[in-house]
Amino acid sequence: MTLLSEQKPLNISIIVSDLSSTGAGRWGGAIRPFLLAQALEKLGHHVKLFGLAYENETPPVKIEDYSVVSLPCPYYVGFPKFIGVATQLISKIDGDLLYAVKLKPTSFGLALLKKMTSHRPVIVDIDDWEMSWFGGEQWKYQMNFKQLYRDLFKPNGLLKHPDNPLYLKWMESLLPYANIVTRHTQFIGKRFGGVYIPNGKDVALFDPAKYNSEKTRAKYGLTGYKVLMFPGAPRPNKGLESVLIALDKLNQPDLKLVIVGGSPYDDYDRKLLEQWGRWIIKLPKTPVQLMPEIVSAAHIIVVPQLNTPTSLAQFPLKLTDGMAMAKPILATKVGDIPEILDQTGYLVEPNSPEQLANQIQWIFAHMDEAEAKGLQARQRCIQFYSIEAMATILSGVIQSVL
Repeated sequence: MTLLSEQKPLNISIIVSDLSSTGAGRWGGAIRPFLLAQALEKLGHHVKLFGLAYENETPPVKIEDYSVVSLPCPYYVGFPKFIGVATQLISKIDGDLLYAVKLKPTSFGLALLKKMTSHRPVIVDIDDWEMSWFGGEQWKYQMNFKQLYRDLFKPNGLLKHPDNPLYLKWMESLLPYANIVTRHTQFIGKRFGGVYIPNGKDVALFDPAKYNSEKTRAKYGLTGYKVLMFPGAPRPNKGLESVLIALDKLNQPDLKLVIVGGSPYDDYDRKLLEQWGRWIIKLPKTPVQLMPEIVSAAHIIVVPQLNTPTSLAQFPLKLTDGMAMAKPILATKVGDIPEILDQTGYLVEPNSPEQLANQIQWIFAHMDEAEAKGLQARQRCIQFYSIEAMATILSGVIQSVL
């Protein structure tokens, strides 16, 4: 079903920075490019996603329910070979409107090149501050001839990869060439401007009425546990260490932190398991269609973000997972989280294991109240953080571009 729209249906090309199985392709329909696609399709537009896949994948990643065009591209393909692959992809991009996700050469850069030849308008969506992963404003390229030669011509030269921070800084300087900017956090808005479009959730798919939590816990081997769930990829800025230290303090064998999917980026999962394995249950990566069932097994969804630039720039998708499924949510007072929850969850200071421990005890001692808050959170999600809510805002964005 589509939302009523006075706009003529368009062919819209969403350009994604990495469509490999370790990039955006790993998460299926659960992350920003696919949420934007769903919202645009609600408006009656025809959407196709384009991107490189930083693996030698044969065939390129396929994602159910989406029209995807991706070309395999080895991580260190180097220049000028990368230009050849990128040129092939640009030739396939056929939208009336180009929507680049992320300020990266492999998304926004390709969109600008296509704009030069096709004169199609470009929207860029900023869902992260890419430079925050490299030290933000403190990062500088140490320019000297020897270093430049190594970075450009050695087999693993850093400048061979198009997402090197030097190129990311260049992308920021090219932002005025976009017709319009969209973003999903206040932090991004203060830095780059743009129209606020929250991450929406498919609230018909994420519907708690479809699941019995006790049966789901039994299915996944969680019977008898008090389940704290983190349905995302662990990374140092996500604050899971604070939760695990809190579990050390509580020292209750029936309390478990369930991590779903793990991290494709590094060995951070292993480090957590080595130190706190007795508190962790790790479930495998799950298709988005099965995530509501997984989330239904939780007693509490934990979103313990740390107060870092990386966290401030992000809209935690696991937050709306929990809200849509009417779960009690325990989160930190970081970035937009307090505003998103607006009294429908429980908040503590970041990096505060003692506060987390106290709040975990309190929630389990007052579960009726916590579950009532969860129901309020679902209603808030339906009103402000659904795919339909995204579509309403996107309708105005597209009208302004046209």
